[in-house]
Amino acid sequence: ENSSYKLDKSSMAVIEQIIALLEGNPTIEIEIRGHTDNQGSEELNLKLSKERAEAVYKYLINKGVKNNISYDGYGASTPIAPNNTAPNRAMNRRVEILLIKKF
Repeated sequence: ENSSYKLDKSSMAVIEQIIALLEGNPTIEIEIRGHTDNQGSEELNLKLSKERAEAVYKYLINKGVKNNISYDGYGASTPIAPNNTAPNRAMNRRVEILLIKKF
């Protein structure tokens, strides 16, 4: 959603799968990465992207996940689609989970 860091219902199934993976593999380390489209200022996009990642981080922690988890915001610096249409901008407003390490 534009200008929002609230977790939406469509993402919850994926987040629950991630929780199951992390609970079954306590040595996995992940980084949660928030992203935005290119609308708005760079400063606001960095703040919003970090808030998006932090929302997922807090959800995982509140669910009892104890893995090594970090999060950060990347603003509009790494789009996955051109920011030339509303559907493409929507694709760029996302959170990604990156596997850092598994022992």
